[in-house]
Amino acid sequence: MSTDSFREMKAATGPAAEGQPGRIGTMSDAGTSPVAGAGTSQPAGRGKKPVRRKGLSERNRPLWMLIPGGLLMFVIIVIPLFLGIYMSALNLDQYTLRKWVSAPFIGIDNFVEALTDSPLLHSVWLSVSYSLIAMVITLPLGIAAAVATQNAFKGRALVRSIFLIPYVLPSFVVATVWRTMFQPDGVVDSALGVFGMDGGLWLNGPQTYWTLILVQIWASWPFIYLLALSGLQSVDHEVHEASALDGALWWNKLRYVIFPYLKGPLALAFLIGMLHHINNFTLPFVLFGVPAPADVEVLPILTYVTSFQSFRFGLSAAMAFVSLVLIAIPLFIYLRAVKLDDAETPGGKK
Repeated sequence: MSTDSFREMKAATGPAAEGQPGRIGTMSDAGTSPVAGAGTSQPAGRGKKPVRRKGLSERNRPLWMLIPGGLLMFVIIVIPLFLGIYMSALNLDQYTLRKWVSAPFIGIDNFVEALTDSPLLHSVWLSVSYSLIAMVITLPLGIAAAVATQNAFKGRALVRSIFLIPYVLPSFVVATVWRTMFQPDGVVDSALGVFGMDGGLWLNGPQTYWTLILVQIWASWPFIYLLALSGLQSVDHEVHEASALDGALWWNKLRYVIFPYLKGPLALAFLIGMLHHINNFTLPFVLFGVPAPADVEVLPILTYVTSFQSFRFGLSAAMAFVSLVLIAIPLFIYLRAVKLDDAETPGGKK
């Protein structure tokens, strides 16, 4: 036997056969493993399990990489939040602002005044009601636009681009354009005059509430359109073919095939839109100015006027805290809906 053949045979037998003259260990030996340790053979499958290397999810993560983002969040969010809470407990106005740290501490008096002696509750009602009405109207508009532009047709890209114009324009531009259109003898009054109708005062008086809703609808319906369109793109092509083979009418197809796919995206769009409308300051500020009419003195406008016109900084801080709590409620619902909580994610820790 040549030297090369002997080396190949020795490598095949492994260390288990060394020290046992005349015996060649092979893989065909019943119930034995050639890779047993220290010259002994062990039953196959009963040996020591190989050590598995822990993955990134099991090792100590480099948490120090979160320090820059954590510091930024602390400086931008946490510190102003606690400063606002502290200011809401002070009698802080134009006279004590210079030395606001030593301003008189009055506890919850600002909150009591905000809830009893100020139009805060009226502003909360205005913010919630106009946001709810705007979202209820924009939902069918966005869905109808998404269904109309889902299938390919000539000029679809142009139509989709036109639909997105209100969404891409800044709120300042939208409010300025509509403010010009709603001026007395403006474009809106002239158009209504053709049909023999009198528009009246759009920017002052009881019609201002509906003016705000109208402008908000025009500015926000493309957002619903985008999310509805993304939901329609997720509908399987086989589902459309199956409904067509079953002879489903267009309404039954929308109700039982398409709408179930849109339930999740539209629920999130509704909540996000409510958050945006309640916290929207630019649109009513530019559209009506300050002081705004009482019918459109929403919560952000009231907080601004109390702080920078009445110079009641402590009272305005209390109002801002109330608005934070108001926004946190739908925000919590939103976080639960998208399952960002570990308890709701598949496989997450309970």
